[in-house]
Amino acid sequence: MKIGCVSIFPQLIEAALGEGVVGRAVRELVEFELVSPREFASDERRTVDDRPFGGGPGMVMMREPLEGAVDCVTERLQAALPVVLLTPDGERFDQRRAEAMAQSEGFILVTGRYEGIDQRFIDDRVDVELSIGDFVLSGGELAALVVLDAVLRLLPGVLGNADSTKDESFMDGRLDYPHYTRPSDGGVPPTLLSGNHASIDAWRHRKALERTFRKRPDLLLDRALDETDRRLLNELFQESSREREEGRQKG
Repeated sequence: MKIGCVSIFPQLIEAALGEGVVGRAVRELVEFELVSPREFASDERRTVDDRPFGGGPGMVMMREPLEGAVDCVTERLQAALPVVLLTPDGERFDQRRAEAMAQSEGFILVTGRYEGIDQRFIDDRVDVELSIGDFVLSGGELAALVVLDAVLRLLPGVLGNADSTKDESFMDGRLDYPHYTRPSDGGVPPTLLSGNHASIDAWRHRKALERTFRKRPDLLLDRALDETDRRLLNELFQESSREREEGRQKG
């Protein structure tokens, strides 16, 4: 896979990419290029922003330095990759998008700063706009790192156990089940200590569905439900109804 990143603060990206499973992916599995638009500024001060036409607060990132940085990444990677802009205006980045990006040949992430980016750069050079949530950050570097972490950990060989991602939250349209470890004194469900793998699998499946039902029921709207899931959800709905009724009686 080939990945590029454009940022005026490349040290923020470099620091995070040197650690953990993401660092291993960058070192061993990914051809990665990180370029600053300041390298393509036209003045001695390496200016990459200017005042907005029409007035208003803040500064706007100039198109020319960004175009030069994207062209540089493209040349170094020798690949015509989609340019992805991290912006609050973008489509919501989720696990499905991460899976799709992990299966692609690569991409170039562009991180913004200041009040915004010259719209002409977006219109001419950006293929995809992504948002990691409905909030505003000081810049796109943290958002880019979120995308990189979510995507790179899905590459074959990055995690020590190939099955590690299969039961994680959002991988099957639901949240993950509860986890426990040593010591085993008190609070650990007996099923997990039984050694009966079929019972453990059934317990984990139910708990994952229960956690999703109680915390993120919206995730179940797009999930294909088999007969077992429908039966479990019916039981959970009945339990929830009883709990609400008992709460009203106590109140």
